[in-house]
Order: sequence, then structure tokens, then C-alpha cells
Amino acid sequence: MSRIGRKPVPVPDAVTVEIAPGNIAVKGPKGELRQTLSTDMTVEQDNGAVTVARPTDRGEHRALHGLTRSLIANMVEGVTDGFEKRLEIQGVGYRAALKGKNLELALGYSHPVAIDAPEGIEFEVPQPTEVIVKGIDKQLVGQVAADIRKRRPPEPYKGKGIRYKDEQVLRKVGKRA
Repeated sequence: MSRIGRKPVPVPDAVTVEIAPGNIAVKGPKGELRQTLSTDMTVEQDNGAVTVARPTDRGEHRALHGLTRSLIANMVEGVTDGFEKRLEIQGVGYRAALKGKNLELALGYSHPVAIDAPEGIEFEVPQPTEVIVKGIDKQLVGQVAADIRKRRPPEPYKGKGIRYKDEQVLRKVGKRA
């Protein structure tokens, strides 16, 4: 196996990485993450960094190399700092509240919408119109935030609904007289 395409992922001192064939486990102050990796990629740890090498320069190996490196970098960042997604709720009467660890949303339906917090995810509601999804797994945080947004996506005429904090909603012009 050649050393084509090596870019190290720096690993802080507080993080330990265990590499097995086809698997990697990253343990840090916020928790532990495990991931299965392609057996084509060579993952090694040395001098406080994890390096990923690909066997050839073919397209699928280059793509797999970038994916593997990004997954490992996100795991290291997740167990040290964690990830968060912020959501805004806009609309008259639309609001969010915490019920224990779970989230309860009032979104204009005849019933409140309850969202259970999966393992490793926690919700924060600093204001009734803002929801923060936190966790150590970047993919899970993004998926839970997308599931919350899907309950009432922003509509294009008045902009009501749930949107990401930095999301720009394209507005349409309504009927004209």
C-alpha cells in the first residue's frame, strides 16, 4: 500500500484513539464514538495525529479517503467540543418548551408535537422561539435538527415555520389586487 494522499488529523492529549481493522473508536472528555471504516483505507496513529492513506489514486479511493478523514476529524471534534444546531421558530403562537429531556412544540396544529431526545442528544430552549440541539455525533445532531425542521418547514409567503438560525428563506409575492 502506497502513501498516496496523507493528511493528518491532529488529536489532542485528552483524546484516545483505538484503531482496529475496519473500526475506529475515539474517546474523549465528552464521551465515546465508534465508526466502521472501509478496509481499503489504511488508518494509523503516530505523534499525536491520525493519518489516513489510500491505496491508489482512482476516483472511488480518493472519495473514500476524504470521507474517512472527515469522519475521523468530526469524531475527534465531537468528543472534545461537541456539536450544536440552532433552530428558530417564527409564527404567531408557535413556540417550544422542554418537558423533561424531551421537546414539545406548538406549531399551529390541533395538538402539541412531542419530540423524544435520542441517546446522546440534548435539547435547550433559551427562548420559546429558539431550540438548540446538542450532542457529540455530528451526523445525529444534524439529523435530529432536520427532523425538527421537517415538522413545520418555513413557508415562502409569510416565512412562518421552523428554520435553521442562519437560513435564508426565499419569499414569494402574494396575490395582487
